[in-house]
Amino acid sequence: MSDHQGEFDKATGKTTTGHSWDGIKELNTPLPRWWVMTFYLTIIWSIGYWVVYPSWPLAQGYATGVMGYSSRADVAVDLANLEKIRGGKLAALGATPLADIQKDPALLALARARGRVVFGDNCAPCHGTGAAGAKGFPNLNDDDWLWGGSLEQIVKTIQFGARSGHAETREGAMLAFGRDGILKKPEIETVANYVRSLSGLSTAKGYDASAGQKLFADNCASCHGDAGKGNPDMGAPNLTDNIWLYGSDEATIVETITNGRNGVMPAWIGRLDPATIKALTIYVHSLGGGQ
Repeated sequence: MSDHQGEFDKATGKTTTGHSWDGIKELNTPLPRWWVMTFYLTIIWSIGYWVVYPSWPLAQGYATGVMGYSSRADVAVDLANLEKIRGGKLAALGATPLADIQKDPALLALARARGRVVFGDNCAPCHGTGAAGAKGFPNLNDDDWLWGGSLEQIVKTIQFGARSGHAETREGAMLAFGRDGILKKPEIETVANYVRSLSGLSTAKGYDASAGQKLFADNCASCHGDAGKGNPDMGAPNLTDNIWLYGSDEATIVETITNGRNGVMPAWIGRLDPATIKALTIYVHSLGGGQ
């Protein structure tokens, strides 16, 4: 590299900076003045923005700015205004019995719309945005209900949850037949195959059907019923409909019988207001084919 300060470049008609790299000379072409001024103005603007609006994080919070603006506060105001608009309608929803809501087209539409939003905010993390559920989380679209699918049964489940710790929660625990030593492994495998047979699934070669039936009658029928049709009062699922919460393969059923299954649903009473719980009940009921 060599220096040739102020040399004139004939090809371009511009002076050079005096720098060259491998014979290539650097032209002296400064940025346009308008661009430089705009750049400095944006710096001045950003400094002013830092002063006026919330900006820099501090040890115990953040710089709130001289205007004290908060987008969160704006959202809170918007939500408060929305609640004022909804207030009368939600009050009517809260004061109307569930069965009567279904008879009023306007209230029914409001309940379903409100319930859909509330479901997305509170229930979708477990049951999915489309309420199709997942392993251990019931599908709410199939009209197969652990604790019953009537409006009264659904609202109770939403209010108090299942094994939630609330005084009125849905109770009902499946025993860990293997872990607690109630049944031996071969017995568990036999009754697992019997359970599969109830819904028409294939059974293992050499499976003893009569032994499976007896084991089921002695250990499972008290909750699931003699025919395996289930019992909503205890949250015991119907074992004949080929709808499975954890899976229908033999290994999964063996695991269920061995260790038990006692999923938990939170109680929403006190977390959601009564009108919102009614709306959610109507919405969930409609997912299962309720009209």
